[in-house]
Amino acid sequence: FTIILIDQSTKNQFRIFCKENNIQDMEVAVKYFIVFGGLDIKIDTTKPLLELIEKHILDDYTDLKYEITTICGGYKVDQAILTGIAQGDRRTTTSFKRAFVSFEEGSRCIEKIIDRGIIEIESSQHHLAKKRGDDKIAKKLLFTAPFLRFWFAFVSPIYKGIKEKNYKEFFELYENKEAEFGNFVFEELAMECLRDTFTDDPIKQFGRYWDDKYEIDLVAKTISGKIIAGNCKYITSKLKKNELNKLKDDSTSIDLNPDILVLFSKNGFSNELKSQKSETLRLFTTKSFKLLLA
Repeated sequence: FTIILIDQSTKNQFRIFCKENNIQDMEVAVKYFIVFGGLDIKIDTTKPLLELIEKHILDDYTDLKYEITTICGGYKVDQAILTGIAQGDRRTTTSFKRAFVSFEEGSRCIEKIIDRGIIEIESSQHHLAKKRGDDKIAKKLLFTAPFLRFWFAFVSPIYKGIKEKNYKEFFELYENKEAEFGNFVFEELAMECLRDTFTDDPIKQFGRYWDDKYEIDLVAKTISGKIIAGNCKYITSKLKKNELNKLKDDSTSIDLNPDILVLFSKNGFSNELKSQKSETLRLFTTKSFKLLLA
């Protein structure tokens, strides 16, 4: 099938496009989308992911580098900031520190990069917790296409070896960071899935919450006023009840008071957690993302 990204103007940020809507293993589709989302190329999901990365990205480094430079610009500071976003916690302050630039210079670069449609600025959804926005809480930056994030996280920082067809450093870096890297795109897909799920009482606002102490992956408000809070885990183990308890505790700590709690898990849930599933506790796995097939 072909993995591409719907244009940002549609407001459907992350959807998996298929030539034939017959994907049986959504976990595989999501895994490949995390890398290739945004590239209009044919992907054979029966082949190992690393083999496809080598064929379509590493071996094609020179041509892709030219195309990405055309899109992103060749200014080294811009490239350094994009790498900082891709490898860090996405906060503006952290990204600028990683790029060794001042906040002022970093802010000027971000404006240019946003104008090119490469990234967007994201603010914490403080108002859903009935809090005023805090200017001291750094905004976050998100890539508009998964592939660009992959490129600046794993390819651009170690380009010399890749350019020389020496991929050892890449494979070591990717192996160490794959799960951590995948969680963000998993969150984005979860947001879209959540929006498609609540059709009887549609979601009118959604995003993430963070401050200096707490982070909640998904917060949303429906048209009727119901508050939703959720977390996403792109890990190999099943989620246990402690994840639910943490979500409850964090929500209480920020005075969010959600009406519905949701958990998204790459590999399912413990029996104890599944037994608590109800209208106020929704559990989703990668199979749920079939709603995003188009």
